[in-house]
Amino acid sequence: MRNSIKGLRSMKNFFSLILAGSMLMLASCEIPTDLNDNPNEITLQDVDANLFLNGAQLANIMIQNSHVNRISGMFSGQLVGYTSLYSNIYGYSLSTVESNDEWNGCYTGVLTNVRYIREAVPDDKLLVGISKVVEAHAVGTLAILMGDVPYTEVVSEVEDPKFDSQVSVLAALTLLLDSAISDLGNASSRPEDYDIYYNGDKDKWLAAAYTLKARYALVQSDYAGALTAANNGISSSAGDMNFIPRGDAAVTEGDKNLFNAILSGSRTGDLGNNGSYLLELLNDTTTAYRGNAKTNEATRHNYYKIDETSGEGNLGVIEQFEPMPMVTYFENQLIKAEAAARTGGDGLGHLNDYRAWLASGGRLNATFTDSAGLAGVQYDAYVDDDFASGGMENSDGGVDAATALLREIIEERYVSGFGTYMPFNDHRRLRGDGETNLIPPFPLNTTAATAHVERILYAQDELTSNSSMDDDPGLYAKTEVNQ
Repeated sequence: MRNSIKGLRSMKNFFSLILAGSMLMLASCEIPTDLNDNPNEITLQDVDANLFLNGAQLANIMIQNSHVNRISGMFSGQLVGYTSLYSNIYGYSLSTVESNDEWNGCYTGVLTNVRYIREAVPDDKLLVGISKVVEAHAVGTLAILMGDVPYTEVVSEVEDPKFDSQVSVLAALTLLLDSAISDLGNASSRPEDYDIYYNGDKDKWLAAAYTLKARYALVQSDYAGALTAANNGISSSAGDMNFIPRGDAAVTEGDKNLFNAILSGSRTGDLGNNGSYLLELLNDTTTAYRGNAKTNEATRHNYYKIDETSGEGNLGVIEQFEPMPMVTYFENQLIKAEAAARTGGDGLGHLNDYRAWLASGGRLNATFTDSAGLAGVQYDAYVDDDFASGGMENSDGGVDAATALLREIIEERYVSGFGTYMPFNDHRRLRGDGETNLIPPFPLNTTAATAHVERILYAQDELTSNSSMDDDPGLYAKTEVNQ
């Protein structure tokens, strides 16, 4: 990793040395004090800080929704790689080069830009607060997926920044989110065209910051902390942080849902979810079907089902203009459900609130519902007896009622979390905590495999350029929070 502004600083230092020498030689003369100032030089203060924000947000979209996201889906029973590159990855043959774009997107695209913002407009509480949330989101994603990552020495004069421990990075990001919450609390909302997430709405940014705090607490099994943060997090889908494609179907121009884009391009037929464990859970003809007298998954099955033969043929979760989730109401609500259930709170009530949202058509897009309708949607409220021994969610009486409720919440997180890192992160967290009875039992992708993947590999670009890191520990090395 090389500091993107190191050359600029070095050049300024060089000219400063020249000027100092001249002053020693001509001490008796009056000389201008502005010889080192280039009247044509563009400074940070000359550039609209919003442009830096736009660059950081675009880079963050790639981190959250692009190639590594698809890889995590293949490692958690949600996606299937049929041919070519994705077939190899699905078979656990993963190269470190597959992380290059997301890694560079974080350290160059996000961190460089957000640090510029804080240098250029340090008193703009709205932009500064937003910049901290984006930084915490991007770096936290890499830390959760990969383990130890560079943080304390990045965007500095350090040539080869050290790798900080996963726990210390998450702790630092939690403090950064606290600082962002303080900044945003003292800011005023204003229209910001370059804020492509929330258009300068400080209240939405505040809620997203709390949901991220809840996420980082949850992955470390700090359930009390997760619940406290989630209680202030995103409270409706109107507050979702999504990548919203801005395209024009009539002229096939503009952005597309990133799943749709690859299936509309050179990757047609390479990736989908037919044969995935996710669809088995939603298919009423399989033994794994999760439906019951209170739950009908027919509509959600069709919504999630991907036609890998053509991007344009999909009307559901990868419809060409379907928003892609990053920090959402459904994540926040299901954090509340799990954390409350684990800490003596009303986990069932939070789950039922979420089911009511699903029953209203939550997460389904208008194009899909216009085509398929909501006739198959059913998510009636559960009661305590449904989780007692012999109840519909504990029919074999194999676990106690509290465990049966947690199992249902985790399974819902698995289904709702399609297109996010949540299923992959949950699976590793619960294995590390020894709670295998809560994990959706998706199978390994190949008969030759003997263990599930524990992490995503570091980027080859970093391994090549940073002397502080010699080798990647591999797919099966547990990260610090999942020991």
